[in-house]
Amino acid sequence: MALLELRGVSKVYRMGGTPVYALRQVSLAVEAGEFVAVLGRSGAGKSTLMNLLGCLDLPDEGSYLLAGEDVSRMGEGQLARIRNRQIGFVFQGFNLIPTLTARENVELPLAYRGLPRPRREALAAEALGQVGLADRLGHYPAQLSGGQQQRVAIARAIAARPPILLADEPTGNLDCASGAGVMEILSRLHRQGRTVVLITHDQRVAEHASRQVCILDGRVVRDTGA
Repeated sequence: MALLELRGVSKVYRMGGTPVYALRQVSLAVEAGEFVAVLGRSGAGKSTLMNLLGCLDLPDEGSYLLAGEDVSRMGEGQLARIRNRQIGFVFQGFNLIPTLTARENVELPLAYRGLPRPRREALAAEALGQVGLADRLGHYPAQLSGGQQQRVAIARAIAARPPILLADEPTGNLDCASGAGVMEILSRLHRQGRTVVLITHDQRVAEHASRQVCILDGRVVRDTGA
């Protein structure tokens, strides 16, 4: 059984009453422990696909199964629990709160889970250590480089130890050296057992993954794992 499985999924938006398909009849299965890059140019449907995989949105047609459960039929409360406990998100924008330190930014989602402060602090310190920022726990975002801020964002995504990591253009705002460092961290997390789905328009970034899925105009046109 696939960990993530889309079956004939379409997503439709309306512009002035005209239907616009962001995804068209996409079927895709991701096994536990895979590192998959979803590759395509701007407007191809990559981010829409990630929003569906991350339970941030629901398909208009077809179904999405996560570990065998039909996400398409879940209510918002169930979806929120899945996002909080099973999926870590990394976005192109770091989305850090400027008035919080690196450790406090990482702790925030753990606080939403109701974890006691000592446990939150320990998990945050552990996650920041995993991304090479053990000496930056008390630094604020403005005191960190772009690459370091993205590492804090990755630490925040993995602090609760979710089995799935979704990364949407994680190197998009970084220089080449910082981007390479971020990709090495994602590769290491994959080697440690996490399922990683990476959204990118950059072929060089996609080559870090063990499987590439190419999207064009909302359809899967190539899948090296098929």
